[in-house]
Amino acid sequence: MKEREFVSVFRSSKKKDTYLFVRRGQKWEELPESLRGIFGQPVHSMDLVLTPDRKLARTTGKQVLEAIGEKDFFLQMPEEQEGYVVDFKRRLDQRNP
Repeated sequence: MKEREFVSVFRSSKKKDTYLFVRRGQKWEELPESLRGIFGQPVHSMDLVLTPDRKLARTTGKQVLEAIGEKDFFLQMPEEQEGYVVDFKRRLDQRNP
């Protein structure tokens, strides 16, 4: 794992709240075909210099850098809902106080 890496972040055109972190300049065609199929067309979000101690919204710089070192990418998926029924009930309760 490098101490710092220039990283590009892309959001998925198919999956809400799904992001892909890659080395800046990474060729899309070189990533696994299965990943490209699920992810859809990448939409550039930002570029950043990533260090192991950097905190990100749902992960750490260290986790991202380790994944990029091993697989050439880090895929950030949306957080799972605790329970769709509980969430649905909470939304109903908010509408009908």
